[in-house]
Amino acid sequence: MKYLLHGEKTERLEFRSIDQKDYDEWLEFHKDPNTRKYWISEFETPEIECTKWYERQFSRYKNDLGGMNALILKETNELVGYCGLLVQTVDGETELEIGYSMIPKFWNNAFATEAAQKCRDFAFENNFTENLISIISISNLPSQRVAVKNGMKVRNPSVYKGNAVFIFNIYREDWLERNF
Repeated sequence: MKYLLHGEKTERLEFRSIDQKDYDEWLEFHKDPNTRKYWISEFETPEIECTKWYERQFSRYKNDLGGMNALILKETNELVGYCGLLVQTVDGETELEIGYSMIPKFWNNAFATEAAQKCRDFAFENNFTENLISIISISNLPSQRVAVKNGMKVRNPSVYKGNAVFIFNIYREDWLERNF
């Protein structure tokens, strides 16, 4: 579980491993139709999707494929969302992705940017990779803005799990030169 940021902090957020006790708070993410509008996939019920999401994350933890971290707002101890380093296979290549999803009531507060930047720095400081990516739906402009603020650029368009996406990336050497 070397890719997890458990115990790390930013100015406003604490990172910890995901916990099933967060289910009810995270269920709100799956209930909001705006969270699905950028991703084409079969959607059953919010409860089933939330359960599947947790199963995928626990599987990632078990198989050392990275995973999401719970983002806890220091000020209120609320779950804001999830962000983490994920081992992904894209266009036949295995790469390390910065993934992020926020509970809708916390959108537009720069939490995704703050968390993604921490993940970027953590990955490069620990020499996990020479290149980080984010896989973002072509229509998801808010997430694209987070990637750009994270120093990433569009590398190429692609198709990921049936979705038209942009692969954003940042190289370690660019991160070092920009001195974030």
